[in-house]
This record gives sequence, C-alpha cells and structure tokens, in this order.
Amino acid sequence: MLLEIEPTVTEMQLTTSVSECYEEGQTELTFEEFTKWYFKSTYYERQQKQADKAKEQVDQTLCAAIAPPKNATVFGMVKYIFLFPLISTLALTVPDVRRKSVDGKYCYVAFFMAIAWIGVYSYFMVGWAETIGATVGIPSYIMGLTFLAAGTSVPDLISSVIVARMGEGDMAVSSSIGSNIFDILIGLPLPWIIFILYPNDDKTVLIGADGIWVSIMILLAMLLMIIFTIHMQKWKLTKTLGYIMFFFYVAFLVQAIVREYVF
Repeated sequence: MLLEIEPTVTEMQLTTSVSECYEEGQTELTFEEFTKWYFKSTYYERQQKQADKAKEQVDQTLCAAIAPPKNATVFGMVKYIFLFPLISTLALTVPDVRRKSVDGKYCYVAFFMAIAWIGVYSYFMVGWAETIGATVGIPSYIMGLTFLAAGTSVPDLISSVIVARMGEGDMAVSSSIGSNIFDILIGLPLPWIIFILYPNDDKTVLIGADGIWVSIMILLAMLLMIIFTIHMQKWKLTKTLGYIMFFFYVAFLVQAIVREYVF
C-alpha cells in the first residue's frame, strides 16, 4: 500500500515503516490501521506540503504567475528570462481551469489554445534551428536528427518519467511508442491532406523518398535489436538497457550521417 502512494520509497524505508506499523506478534495489517499510521507519518507531511505548494501556485494571481521568482539565484533568473516568452503567452491566453475563479467549461478552450501555441512554437523552433544550423555550418538534415528530434521528444520524456515514478513502466514505454506512431500516421498526413484539399493548381504533395527502403530496413533492424535486448534484460527497464539503447541511438546517427554524405 505504501508503494502505491510512494513509488520512490527505498527498501530501508519500507523496513522501517513495517516496524512502525506492526506491533510485536502482529502478522496482519488492515487498511484502517495503515491509514491511521500514514496520516501520522513523514510521508503524509511531505505530500501535504507539496499539495499546499501546488495550491498556492494555482491560486496565485495572473501578475504573480508571470512575475520573476522571489529570492532566485543567478541561474534561476536566467532561466526565468529565457522562459518568459513561453510563460507570458501561455498565462495570458490559456485559461487556467485549476483556479476557482475560472469556470471548468473553459478546459476545452485551454486545450485548443495549448495545441495552437504548440503549433506556433514548433514553427519558430524549426525556422530558428535551420537558421542556427546554416550560421554555424550544420546541415538541416543533422539538425533535424539531433536538436529537433531531441526537442520534440522532451514532452515524451517528461510524461514517461512521471508515470515511471508512479510504477507504471509499461505506460512509460507505450507513451513514447504511441506518440511516434501518432506523429507518423497523423502528424505527417494531416497537413498533406489539408494542402491537397486547399484550392491550388497542384493537387499532389511531393515527398523526398530517396533511399526510403534502406531507411525502413534499418529501422526494422533497430526494432528487432531493441526487442531482443529487452528480452535479454528479462523485460525490465534496467540501467544496462538504458546504456544499450543510448548506444543504438548513437549508432543510428552515425549510419544516417554516413549514408547522407558518403553514399
């Protein structure tokens, strides 16, 4: 029961908690007894402090939401200045339905506004990445494989870490796989369909497909190697598996760069 509430608890903490819950000679523990112990434990105090802090952040005014942090370090101020365009645009245009003063029906408006801002941010991100690459001499192909790929995967990383800490390792993996499938089957075709439906002289979309079969075979080979590696790790997310996957990613980048500039 404690693991369900505190997925990050250690074995030593579990042992200590067991000694606190069970009296001498006791072999069973009811849910009511566990609840009574938990409300007096440090775990509950920590969760309560985090909940109170989150409530304060939600209930704060709009000006306080975009104001610089109090008693911030130099790094904190640099981070605030760097993120201010994102914070200000989202705070001023996306309704925060967590606040009591905002009607919950505005959640649909907040959802579509968030999607719209993601599109705006993505447009500028791609343009700036190409400009920076052209300035420092990095081809757009390499920028797309590295910086843009990493930047667009940050939301997947954050969501995977959150659910993994909750003990849902399968959900952490499936969210990453599902997002990539959505990008390929929805994110790419949808703009093409809109372009085709829009009145213009050319009703087709030309896609650069040079060497597409080689790329598909390489991706299939990578998929088989990943499945084999996970099987060898007994279907557990271990540090060794993380290192191996990181090696596969580096190997994929190397072969992609070699195929682009050598063959």
